[in-house]
Order: sequence, then structure tokens, then C-alpha cells
Amino acid sequence: MLSILEQRAFPLDDLRLLASERSADRVVRFRDRDVAVQPVSERAFDGVSIALFATSAELSRQWAPIAQAAGAVVVDNSSAFRMEPNVPLVVPEVNGAELERRPTLIANANCVAIPLVMTLQPLRALATLQKVVVSSYQSVSGAGAEALDELERGVRAGLDGPPPPRTDGRPAFAYNVLPHIDKFDAEGWTGEERKIINETRRMLDLPALAVTPTSVRVPVRVGHSAAVVATFDRPLEPEDARAAWRRAPGVRVVDDPATERYPTPLEAAGLDDVLVGRTRRDPSDANALVWFLASDNLRKGAALNAVQIAERIAAGAATTR
Repeated sequence: MLSILEQRAFPLDDLRLLASERSADRVVRFRDRDVAVQPVSERAFDGVSIALFATSAELSRQWAPIAQAAGAVVVDNSSAFRMEPNVPLVVPEVNGAELERRPTLIANANCVAIPLVMTLQPLRALATLQKVVVSSYQSVSGAGAEALDELERGVRAGLDGPPPPRTDGRPAFAYNVLPHIDKFDAEGWTGEERKIINETRRMLDLPALAVTPTSVRVPVRVGHSAAVVATFDRPLEPEDARAAWRRAPGVRVVDDPATERYPTPLEAAGLDDVLVGRTRRDPSDANALVWFLASDNLRKGAALNAVQIAERIAAGAATTR
């Protein structure tokens, strides 16, 4: 998030870094100067205009109201507020108009739901969306730094024998694919899959949209991918879809079977755009279109989207001065 603020030359007069007491002795380099990390407290939000939260849902619920009370607009990356009816869930290119009512708390969406709606929304100008089936292939970085360490350990150990299970005894990330992200509920769905269902419906403002996801962890460091089958009220030609995506901000078409060009997480890593390709008609349903996408889950799937929301907030504040 800090690197993206720097790369995009985000307009700020002062940067305040807050963390728990155990991180309070850290110093972070930002714009050629050292910024000390301060322990979070109620007074720490005094004078803050925009607060970007990258914490657990529990901590966001604790500290977001305090930051709001101090006068800050909070952009929260956790899942704490995503389904709260009075808290907008925003991808600026899709439903950025939600920010025009100047909310003081905005939720940042799930790392699969964001690129998914980025590719769905442009096609809604061509036909009525009726159903989405999505299989996501999610990198290990989505599970955090410790999970990445587990992947590296498993890859190295697996060169000389069977990759060991993770330290908690669960199946290895290395040389494996795991259809299990977050906890299972009573109906057999994972928390990640429920997020994709609920957040996609909410961001597209289609509360009854049929969404059927399967979320899979794959041994990739950075970059989430997804295979999408979307059904509309009429047939769509692949070239019409590609044309719509080319016009859409934040989407890049990578789709040329003749030269074997298609999206991959390795290509998407480090990029801001959502890559989309492998576009084709569904031979079993004339009204269904199939495609593949890839995006950097740490950028557009998280930090970049939050910073883009903050940019809109800052621009709106500037116009009212």
C-alpha cells in the first residue's frame, strides 16, 4: 500500500503509520525519508483525513469507529464491513458513484470479487447478466507471509522427496492444489466462496444474481486467476466482449490463440490492470460466454483498489474547498 501511494504520487501533507505496540519501533522509508511507526491509540487519529486500514476484521471493527469519530474517512481492507448495508463496497471503475455521497467508511472488496466484477461490468452494457460460474485459482500470498514461507519450504523440500505438510499438519501448498480457502460452513461452502457470491452481487447491485464459485489455492506466489462462465439474456460474440473490455479502464485484453497469448498470474504480478482472455462461446449454451482472467491480488485485489478509493475521496475533498 505504501509503495502504491508513492508510485501514484498520492497527494498528502503528512503520513502517519500506526501499528500495534510490538511494531512501534519500526522505521519505514517513504518518499526518501524515514517515517517512524507509532502505536495505535485514540489520539493517533487526530488530524487524519483518510485512514487506510490493513488489519484483521476484529481490529477494523474496534478502531474504524474511533478513526471516524476523530474525523477520518476510513477505507477498510478487511471483511468486517463488506456486507453492512450502510457501508459502500466499492471498486471505483465499477461503482465509484457510491463515493459521491461522501461516506466516512468504505469497504474494500475481496481479491477475487474485484477482478471478477471488473470483467463482468463492461459486458452489462451489451446484455443482461443472469448467471456466473467461477473457478478461482488463488496464489499463496493471499494467505499471508507465513503461508508464502510454507510454500517456499515445501518447494525446496519437494525437490528431494514428497513435499511435507504445512506446520499445522494440513496439506502442502507446494506441488498441490487445494479446494479450500477459509472455513467450511454447514452446507460445504468455504468462507472465500461465500464472499465471492455476496460481494459480486452487492457491487453489481444484483442481489438475486446466481453466482456459483469454487475457490482453489494453487502453488503460485502472487497473482489470482479465474475461469468464468457468464450467462446472459442473449448471445454475445467474443469480439464484442473484447471490444467492451478494451474500452473499460483497468482491464487489459490478452487474447490471441494464434500466438498463444492469454492471461497468467506470473504476467499479472506487479501490474495494475486485470488481464482477460481465452474468450469463447459456450458450446452447450448459446447465451453463455467463457473467459479467463488474472490479476495481482496484492495490487488491484487489495492495496491498489484501496488507494484508488482514497484518490477519489481526496479529489472530492479538494473540490469542496
